[in-house]
Amino acid sequence: MDEIINKVANSVLEVFDLEDYYPSGIRTQIDVSQWLEEGFLLKEKEFRESLKNHDWSQYQNQYVAIFCSTDAILPAWATILVTVNLQPFAKKTILGKKEDIDVILYTEILNQIDYSTYQDKPTILKGCAKKPVPESAYVLAVQHLQKVAKSIMFGEACSAVPLYKKK
Repeated sequence: MDEIINKVANSVLEVFDLEDYYPSGIRTQIDVSQWLEEGFLLKEKEFRESLKNHDWSQYQNQYVAIFCSTDAILPAWATILVTVNLQPFAKKTILGKKEDIDVILYTEILNQIDYSTYQDKPTILKGCAKKPVPESAYVLAVQHLQKVAKSIMFGEACSAVPLYKKK
């Protein structure tokens, strides 16, 4: 019987797995409309009082998105004031919905990575994530990889889709 050889393990192929960069932590969102009269009208005194009485410690070490679920027209300072109250507790605060948190986190992370490991090498941008990696993270990752990699494929080594080959 012939010996089974793992050609992928023996190749110069580099795998870029976005799950490796997934920041752990609880993601949550705060709807500002809860502090508005009938969900639409901001009365400054009541708004400030509601924020003052809110238990901000419940967001300790969490990623928090601030949004408004109604069509209320809010002054810019309203969400900024919510942020000021969250600052001592939240790991990070963004303006948007909960699903926007990972987009922003991945953007920050991918812009800080040293991609020299992938210099002039065939690279697989790993797909099939078990964690909620946003599609925009793949778009940003391939832009960074394309500057250095010899070639880029998407998926798994056994069934990768070619995306780019340096000329």
